[in-house]
Amino acid sequence: MKPKTLYLVLCLAGVLVPYWQFLPWVFQHGLNLGLFVRELFANGIGAFFGMDVVVSAVALIVFSRIEGARVGVRRRWLVVLAILTVGVSLGLPLFLYLRELALERKPEAA
Repeated sequence: MKPKTLYLVLCLAGVLVPYWQFLPWVFQHGLNLGLFVRELFANGIGAFFGMDVVVSAVALIVFSRIEGARVGVRRRWLVVLAILTVGVSLGLPLFLYLRELALERKPEAA
């Protein structure tokens, strides 16, 4: 399987797996941001994962901006949108997919 195809499969998993847990919560509680944050940080383990995701998201945004500019990735803003609407689980494979597209467009070095 080509890396580009694998990244698209990971994008799909990156949406389906987190939303499989999140959507039932939203149907039960609505978009209650206060309750979401309280439950996320209800204990040390939840806080650990919550902070890990926040730091990973910031690192991915920085990396996608720098590496995307260096390689010539188009539509880099989609990565930020993916992180804000789903998370790193979609943002990272999406950036890797877009990066593969950009590398395919570049002529091979002689």
